[in-house]
Amino acid sequence: MTRPSGDSAIFILTGAGISAESGVETFRDKGGIWSKVRLEDVATPEGFARDPDKVHAFYNARRAGLSSALPNPAHRALARLERDFPGRLTLVTQNIDDLHERAGSNDVVHMHGELSRSLCGHCGAKADASAALSTATACHACGREGGMRPDVVWFGEMPYRMDEIYERLVEADLFVSIGTSGAVYPAAGFVAEARSAGIRTLELNLEPSEGTFLFDEARHGPATALVPAFVEAVLAGVPAAGRPR
Repeated sequence: MTRPSGDSAIFILTGAGISAESGVETFRDKGGIWSKVRLEDVATPEGFARDPDKVHAFYNARRAGLSSALPNPAHRALARLERDFPGRLTLVTQNIDDLHERAGSNDVVHMHGELSRSLCGHCGAKADASAALSTATACHACGREGGMRPDVVWFGEMPYRMDEIYERLVEADLFVSIGTSGAVYPAAGFVAEARSAGIRTLELNLEPSEGTFLFDEARHGPATALVPAFVEAVLAGVPAAGRPR
């Protein structure tokens, strides 16, 4: 087996499933967050406008819970891949946690924003979020209160860096989806975009996603087992990990 060449490109998308084994609650699974809280109340601009205190309490609790979560072997394996892969690696996550970064990944695209960041609804300024945001939190840039919110993408809003994401996706040789439900667009459409561009596709998920039939290959099981094995195989130069040449 030969090592992958320096002109190879891998695009990886991660979702809630990769962080679940670190104790981070998922959203759509049985018993997940959306079975306990109405997303319309805490994950939409309209919900924030109606009851900002409720929205702040929800995200403050999640921020506090995240502080005790630790990166797992799947996060660490992807950090190793970023470090040792000789080609181009693009890591895009739907997660708003910072476990990829804490595992050692340096170049992570957070398409849905970050729980550790805040956004001013008045002037658009961003900053690190305090442990507990509230309606009394003042913006560091404009000084106004009442507009600070978590820098996360809510339903009805456009995910971040989409032009860059699509550009990276169509340039890849291999698209890998890890721990995603395949139910939330636009990320759920990435596999179809990849297939139309002739890119090989691989799903690594606890169970088949809604779009599992679209993938060239699907492997199901815990992310902490599947992802390190995948990374080991890529770095060993296992063939057929990309477009047909």
